[in-house]
Amino acid sequence: MKITVLSVGKVRQKFVLEGESEYLPRLGAGFSVELRELGLDIPESLSPAEAKEKEGRVLLEKLEGFDYVVSLDQHGKQLTSEEFSTMLQDRRNSGKRSACFVIGGAYGLSEKVRQRSDYILSLSKLTFPHQLTRLVLVEQLYRAYTLMQGIRYHK
Repeated sequence: MKITVLSVGKVRQKFVLEGESEYLPRLGAGFSVELRELGLDIPESLSPAEAKEKEGRVLLEKLEGFDYVVSLDQHGKQLTSEEFSTMLQDRRNSGKRSACFVIGGAYGLSEKVRQRSDYILSLSKLTFPHQLTRLVLVEQLYRAYTLMQGIRYHK
C-alpha cells in the first residue's frame, strides 16, 4: 500500500527531519510512505476562516485519486497503536492501493476536507504543530508496520 502524508506547511526543524529519516527507511517495500508538503503562503490579511478555506481548496485538489483519505484532527477518533495497525491492515486487505493522511495548518482543516475524508483520526487531544504531528504519524506508521509484520518493536 502506498501511503502519502500531505501537510499544509513545510518542515524546517532539524530534529523532525532526523526523526523521520530514522523511521522511513525501516518500512518495508510493501509499505511505501511519501511525505508531501504544500508550503502554502497564506496572506496574514486573511481571517482564520478564510485561511482554512483557502488551504482546504488546495488540499481537495491534491486528494483526487486517493483510495482512502484519513484527516488528522484533534476531534477525530483516537485509536491505540494496535487499532491503528488493524485499520491500516483492513484497508490494505480490502484492496485499497493508496491512502493519504492529511495534516492541516494552524487553523485546522476545512469542513469540505473533513467531508471528503474516509476517516478522521486524532493522535491526541493535545494540540501539536503540524511538523510534530507529522513526526508522530511517521513513527506510528512504522509501529503499525512492525505489528503487521510481527517485528519486535511494539511493547
